[in-house]
Parts: sequence; structure tokens; C-alpha cells
Amino acid sequence: MARMDRRRFLAGSLAAGAGLLTAFERRGVAGASERLRVAVLGVNGRGQSHVDAFSGMKDAEVAAIVDPDRRTWAGPARKAEERQGRAPATLQDLRRALDDKSVDAISIATPNHWHALATIWACQAGKDVYVEKPCSHNVWEGRAAVEAARRHQRIVQHGTQSRSSRDVRGAVEALRAGKIGKVYLARGLCYKPRGSIGVKPAEAPPPEVDFDIWLGPAPQQPFHGNLVHYNWHWMWDTGNGDIGNQGVHEMDVARWGLGVGLPRSVSSFGGRFGYEDRGQTANTQVALFDYGDARIAFEVRGLATPELLGRKVGNIFHGTEGTLVVGAGIFRKGSEKPEPIPPSAEGGDHFRDFADAVRSRKVEDLRADILEGHLSSALCHLANISYRLGTAEPFHGLSRGLGEHPEATEALGRMEEHLLANGVKLQSASCRVGRKLAFDPQAERFSGDPEADKLLTRVYRKPYAPDGAPAA
Repeated sequence: MARMDRRRFLAGSLAAGAGLLTAFERRGVAGASERLRVAVLGVNGRGQSHVDAFSGMKDAEVAAIVDPDRRTWAGPARKAEERQGRAPATLQDLRRALDDKSVDAISIATPNHWHALATIWACQAGKDVYVEKPCSHNVWEGRAAVEAARRHQRIVQHGTQSRSSRDVRGAVEALRAGKIGKVYLARGLCYKPRGSIGVKPAEAPPPEVDFDIWLGPAPQQPFHGNLVHYNWHWMWDTGNGDIGNQGVHEMDVARWGLGVGLPRSVSSFGGRFGYEDRGQTANTQVALFDYGDARIAFEVRGLATPELLGRKVGNIFHGTEGTLVVGAGIFRKGSEKPEPIPPSAEGGDHFRDFADAVRSRKVEDLRADILEGHLSSALCHLANISYRLGTAEPFHGLSRGLGEHPEATEALGRMEEHLLANGVKLQSASCRVGRKLAFDPQAERFSGDPEADKLLTRVYRKPYAPDGAPAA
């Protein structure tokens, strides 16, 4: 298939000053019998849930399965056909779905490095978008996705499904109601076992895989089995580590609970401990975000670890009158028995929320608009920038260099205990201690650190570059 330049597509498709209408909008959103036709991008993992969701709706259907690896098509396509009564198209190149005027929406479950570009292209092509977390691979492109959604008046839902959880919404409502007093610290936890991925050799891509499309915006590089599938999460070119994987969900709840956006400063420390493999991202990481009168402390652990206050993956809020553990309840000072938190009256299915907002055309009907997704994803990126700019330091005496926040020293102490329990010899190991970076939340840039600013974006490989992006 000939490669289409998205700028040329727009020049030929947009009337001056007018946005594109989807086929669904032209048919008329008032018609309850009209089906929302969705192309699902990336179906090796999470995308199968997208197929299940849309093929199971009476007013929606999966119009296309899109994945550069043809080996992934059969199962999701068969399931969609069984549930909706007709088979979806199967495509390797998302641009064919964007060119299809009968496709109303794009649902994105690709690797992280494709999320923002696919969102931007889809908005430019007049499609609404459901995009998995994180909505971006870096801060700049996350903001570009927000701007594309607004400019083209698209409905864009972010896959932070906790925003539709009645239990989580109930916890946030309790925080807003002052149930634990003034909240001064939000903890996010991502304690998930992640073993070694080894080192797989470079080789020719399987004939079923269009590796050029799979790489997309990422730098040109040899194919190897540590990329396709899943372990791309642990490579900087394609993923963001577990803080930008599972961690985005908890980062989003922490930020939502505090009612904050981007921080005044960020710092992070950690490392990849317990094994040596091809992975580049941290499997043990602490990140600290300063908001002045409140802070977020985030922890990633990929080795075996006990729970913290009954949680391995989740959120804990500390206030002047108690501690709220999402999913457990409120612990008053001196009490070991939690007070239950009633679930919210609002919430439900996140995909259904997206489909309803597509019909209403109201951004405010979304529970996780792209702007919220950008802000929560950006926190993960900021932490990783601090970490990547850090230096290796011996554990001995490390606490003296972690700044003034007691959360840093406390988290370091527990991290050291965790590593010792997993056989890591701290006397010979080192910890990467990231820079404390001052940040301007309005400008979305660092203050006086050009080296850190460079990591807010990337150089994009043509033709896989958003408008205005640096291109190789």
C-alpha cells in the first residue's frame, strides 16, 4: 500500500475553517439504531478487551482489526464476527482505517510509542478516539494530542479506567468532603513481579510482521524478540517502564485525589536490580512530586515484595485526620479497623462512557478526557526524565543526598530492605539518583535545564511524525 502523508490527506479533505464529520455524525447521532463503527489498533493484549467491549454493544461494532503483526488477527476477528454478526476488516496499516470514511472511531491499544501519533492522526482524519494509557510516550506529544482533539473537535477518552470505578470515585468523593482532613501526601504503588527478559538476538522480522509500521515514530533499529511482543515496555525507545505502564493508573488516582495538575518539581531514584537483561527502564523506582502544600510519592517494585497497608497496586492518601486506603477504607489515628467508604452513585463501564460521549458530542461527558490523560501520563514522563539524568551513587550515605522531603528518606529505607530481602548486595550495588528538576506547569518545561527539556520530546522518524515535531 502506498504510504500516505497525513498533511497531504488533510489538505485535500478539510474545507477551510471546517472540521471533519465522521460517518456516524453524518448519519445523525439521534438515531439509536445507528452503530458506531470502531477500528481497534493493536490486538495482541489489551486490544482484545477493546474488541470484546465494542463488539458486545448493540449500538457499536468492530469495523476493523489493525495490527502490523498478521499473526494476531484470527482470534479477535473471529470473536468480533461471532458477537456482532459480521466480520471486521483486517489491516496492517492504521492509515487504511483512517482513510475509510465508514470508520467513526479509533480505539488504540498499540505499544506506547504509537499512542499519541495514532491519536493525532485519527483526530485529523475526523475520527473520535479511545486511547490506552499512557496517552503519550513523552510530554510534548501528549500536549499535541490534547491540541489535536480540541482543534478538530473530537471526543478522546483516555484508558485510565479507574475514573469509571464506583469504588475509586467514592474514595475521591470522600477526600473532597474532607473525610481525612487536609490531604498532604498521596502515595501510588505499583508492586508487580517482573522477571528478567533475558537478551534475545537480533534477527530478521517474521514475514507476518511489518516491522517498519511497528516501529513507527521510534528510531530505526534491528528486530529482536525482546520488542515484539510486550517487553517493549522496558525499552526507552518504545516504552516508559512500569511507572508508565501499570503505574499510570495509580498516578492518575493520586493526582485526581489531590486535585492537582503538574508539579513544581520532580525527583526520582532507583535502578534495575536482581538480574541483568536487555531491559533499560527501572524495575525499582521512587518518584517524588512537589505541589507546595501537598506531594505525591510513587513507588515501583518489580521484585518480590510484601504489601504496604494491605496494597501492592493502589493508592494511599494521608491527611491530618487519618489515612484513606482506596478499596479498604479510612483508618483513623490509633485505629486498626477501617471505616468503609460508600461507592459513588456514578461510574460504570469506561468503553460505554466513551460511546455515549461520542453520541452526545460533549467532552464533559467523558470520565477521562485526553487532557486528564496527558497530565497523568506527563507525571510518569517527568519522573523518568529525572531518573535518566541521574548518576549512580553507592547506597551508603545515600539519604543525605535525597533532599528535604522525609518521604524520600522513608521510601529509601523501605527500598533498601526490599532489595536486601531479594538478595541484592547493597555494599556493591549502586542506585541511580536523579536530578531534582524544577518545572513550570504552565509552560510544561523545566526551569533552567536545557538537557532535561530535550527529553520532553524525541526526534521522530519520517513519515511517522506529528505536525511540528522534530524529525530525523
